Amino acid sequence: MLFPTDFETLDIQTSGARIHLVHGGKGPPLLLLHGYPQTHVIWHAAAPRLAEHFHLICPDLRGYGDSEKPPSADDHAPYSKRAMARDMVEVMEQLGYRHFAVAGHDRGARVVHRMALDHPDRIERACIMDIAPTYHMFRTTDQSFATGYYHWFFLIQPDGLPEKMIGSDPGYYLIEKLRRWSAPDAVFDPEAVAEYIRCYSDPATIHASCEDYRAAATIDLEHDEADIGRMIECPLLVLWGRRGFVDRAYDVLKVWRQYARNVEGRALDCGHFLPEEAPIAIAGELLGFVGT
Repeated sequence: MLFPTDFETLDIQTSGARIHLVHGGKGPPLLLLHGYPQTHVIWHAAAPRLAEHFHLICPDLRGYGDSEKPPSADDHAPYSKRAMARDMVEVMEQLGYRHFAVAGHDRGARVVHRMALDHPDRIERACIMDIAPTYHMFRTTDQSFATGYYHWFFLIQPDGLPEKMIGSDPGYYLIEKLRRWSAPDAVFDPEAVAEYIRCYSDPATIHASCEDYRAAATIDLEHDEADIGRMIECPLLVLWGRRGFVDRAYDVLKVWRQYARNVEGRALDCGHFLPEEAPIAIAGELLGFVGT
């Protein structure tokens, strides 16, 4: 078992999707959101220490893991970050929390960004890991970005193209993502990798994850454009990998200070997968930022 033995598994029905999660620990609530192409399991290595101080809630985003994969739509709205953020707010409400801290990695960090704008009265503190804002990244695209983030442009292709290609060998594709985006000396727990492959091998998951990216390139940008000038009001911690693309491509804190009023953060000595490559550092950063 990857998580502490006292963690419980739970499914919660929101207004838009059934959300699968694990939760455990004692203290104030801390919602932890995973990224692509993974599941809530990314938090397994940081969870034991954090659970000594927080009630951890670790869901699979809609479309990922063992959460529901609702039908999409022509505008991809069911996989918008707005829809995903609403899921998470409703999950926390059903667990008894109207106010909470949240941390997200990769796609989960984009959900955190939208959640902080759409539900500012709910979010006490937020942590975003290894991303620049979606709007900024698309608007500053160049050859370097298109090369490093080729999947952004591959996964949005229509008519089932990426689904067909990934579906021919989803395990290979997932392991290649872990290898390409992590530091050369990164080590992933084999049990965690097996769980990622199990979930990602479902054709419905492959399709839903493509819809996530299609939404990012369409309706999410519309939502972002409507919110130009709005700032994240809660304290924001930004963390990223010193040996990853985000560090090479952006002045990370400078960029985020265009989107949030109160920003702090730093690079950690790892690649993209901070919760698994640097779990001790992540736990320490969240303990220092969120407090108890």
